[in-house]
Amino acid sequence: MNAIFTDASFQNMNNIANRYNISIGAVTDLTHTLIRSNGTMAQFNIAELGGGGQWMQGGMTMVGDMFNNQLKYTVDGLCIEISNLIHQGGIQYKPLPKVQNHNNRQQNNQNFSQQSQSQGGFNNNSAGNWWGDLGFPNSTGSQNDTSYAIFSNIHRLAIQQHGKVIVFDTLDHQIGGVGQQQGGNYSVNFSSQYGTVDLSSLPIVSGGENKPKQQPEQINNNQNNNIQNNNQNQPDVIVQEKKQEFSNSNLEEDIFAKIEKLANLKNKEFISVEDFENKKAELLARL
Repeated sequence: MNAIFTDASFQNMNNIANRYNISIGAVTDLTHTLIRSNGTMAQFNIAELGGGGQWMQGGMTMVGDMFNNQLKYTVDGLCIEISNLIHQGGIQYKPLPKVQNHNNRQQNNQNFSQQSQSQGGFNNNSAGNWWGDLGFPNSTGSQNDTSYAIFSNIHRLAIQQHGKVIVFDTLDHQIGGVGQQQGGNYSVNFSSQYGTVDLSSLPIVSGGENKPKQQPEQINNNQNNNIQNNNQNQPDVIVQEKKQEFSNSNLEEDIFAKIEKLANLKNKEFISVEDFENKKAELLARL
């Protein structure tokens, strides 16, 4: 559903931006990320906040510059204030009016783009609607010569590169992270609750060679079968490398889980803030 923030919500976000001396665009991007989790967590990539980072309700704050405590406090304060507003109903979307004909739709699209820009929209690509008639994206961005738009509600991911637009069906992936990719067909990569998203495994809706849509269970089974078949044919060294990759992934998940438990202990005052920060730094150093 195409939507923008209500005037009152925009004013609340603008007040936060002024207090923290950052742009309304940065606050808007962070708010869109938080509102998708009902204010409980955020995974973002915002230049003013040090690039990529994560925040989780309960005390876990991670930024690209992990030793910049002032930046951590800023991100934590922003997320807490925005999260409280979301829970209190102080940040809400308002729907665009329904259109009756083609001319009205063009006018509403123009008005919507103007309002999005005035509210510090995701970026200037959203005003161009290069993705066609998919509606309003949850987030957009660009790196080098590649632009992307994520549509969580309709399970779509649009990528524009060298003037060509490809639309993928994201299946049950909840895309929440975007980063720069080294090599491959695109200069960006995406992550979801399953880890890094393999774009070659997603069905193409338009702009490329269509592939039959597979259910998540089928995809997982196929991936497992491929790994088993490859392991039978590959040298022992390559097999060991794959095992090490799986081990590293499990280690990261275990470390983040321990940090979350430590945050809960800190909030209940079983451990001090200093003990929490020291232990968290020790765990992160293992990554």
